[in-house]
Amino acid sequence: MLLLVHQPGGVRERALALFAGKARRAVGLNDEVVVFVTDNAELRQLNRRYRHKDEATDVLSFPSTLPATRTAGDLAISAEIAAANAAELGHSTETELKILILHGLLHLAGYDHETDNGEMQAREAELRLHLKLPVGLIERAHGAKAPTPKHKPPPPRKASKPAAHRSGGSRR
Repeated sequence: MLLLVHQPGGVRERALALFAGKARRAVGLNDEVVVFVTDNAELRQLNRRYRHKDEATDVLSFPSTLPATRTAGDLAISAEIAAANAAELGHSTETELKILILHGLLHLAGYDHETDNGEMQAREAELRLHLKLPVGLIERAHGAKAPTPKHKPPPPRKASKPAAHRSGGSRR
């Protein structure tokens, strides 16, 4: 499900919702995901409340903690940071939102680029190529090209806490 609380110009809600479904399946998540696109103020509030960081961020992921549901979790995305990054990187805001959705979905699938020795970066690069997206968040943050995936990484551990990512080009 896609909730566009803050809809930047040029973003087609249907195209974004279709992409989210396709990316969810590509990541291997069978359960539903809610994608909440809002503004910096909301992301700052969520980041402060759940991660104790008093700043806006581009994407937050909240894995479901309810055992008997068909929900993988929720994503919260800053439309303002997405638009700023898109302008800086020379692609559309819609494309940037797709990059953020993919990144958040990988977190919901249990990947954690801060601790997984490059597994998430490799998987993001593989899926980014499959889904025809430009450079991913982890590559931007590290300023390096992702390793070429030679085989599928082992299944990740299930994430248990909210995760966020600030790419190198993100603005507050």
